[in-house]
Amino acid sequence: MGIRDLVMKTPVPSLRGRKVLITGAASGIGRATAEAAAAQGAELVLTDLHAEPLDEVVAEITAAGGAVLFHLAGDVSDYEWVSAFARQVDAEVGVMDVVMNIAGISVWGTVENLQHKHWRSMVDVNLMGPIHIIESFVPQMVRRGQGGHLVNVSSAAGLLALPWHAAYSASKFGIRGVSEVLRFDLRRHGIGVSLVCPGAVATPLVDTVSIVGVDRDDPRVAKAIGHFHRISVSPETAAAKILAGVRKNKFMVYTSFDTRFGYWWARKFALPYEIVMRIANNQFDHLARVAGTTLETRSEQDARSRGRQRTAGE
Repeated sequence: MGIRDLVMKTPVPSLRGRKVLITGAASGIGRATAEAAAAQGAELVLTDLHAEPLDEVVAEITAAGGAVLFHLAGDVSDYEWVSAFARQVDAEVGVMDVVMNIAGISVWGTVENLQHKHWRSMVDVNLMGPIHIIESFVPQMVRRGQGGHLVNVSSAAGLLALPWHAAYSASKFGIRGVSEVLRFDLRRHGIGVSLVCPGAVATPLVDTVSIVGVDRDDPRVAKAIGHFHRISVSPETAAAKILAGVRKNKFMVYTSFDTRFGYWWARKFALPYEIVMRIANNQFDHLARVAGTTLETRSEQDARSRGRQRTAGE
């Protein structure tokens, strides 16, 4: 065992003059992180699914004296697009010093209400999207041999069994696993890895998240979402935690105390954790039943229609 196995020099102690790629940069945590990184002297490469708000972010950062070297709107779940994007960045900007996978979407619901498209979209965007970015940008960092840093955003739902989060957690536990492995794989190359696990963050995602099978306009649901807002931190607070995690080469990055405590508690007190999760699941199940909506797929509707027709014919 050598000293390198025990101590790793911080790869990116400062963002000044560093080339930083940020996905999901047009809103929420991604936007706040881009603005904060620019203020610390980073030279940015930004992407987001939505072109117009991305252009607005770039204009604001530039007007404030920040540096955006390259930006392009696109879908990180599309591997061919990410590959082409990476080739453009390599040609025009060069190798990244920091790669931040922040883009993400969310859908909640119980297994009887979730449809295949919901599971698929979570995995495609939240898991395969970061993987596409990693395989298209990180090998260049390895070959360059000058270190760097990788940031992957998971969630409290990537650490804890939160009700209604099965599809979302599939993607967030997945990126947690990828990060755990890369934390050690990339260490020998001087590349740090941070796994960001936000709890409640007041972003547009909270107001637009789809809760399959539940009427969001129901007062009881609105009240629960309002409670989420009350305990949430701002995107700027989350961004500050992320950048501090990079500068200090921290693996686990929490944006609020509740997630840190919850994960510690789940590991130290397995049985009480299980009991609390059962109670929480029962409470959410009750909310789903009293505020639920009846969901039928087109095929189910057609099947019922055919059944009525056969009955009438007989």
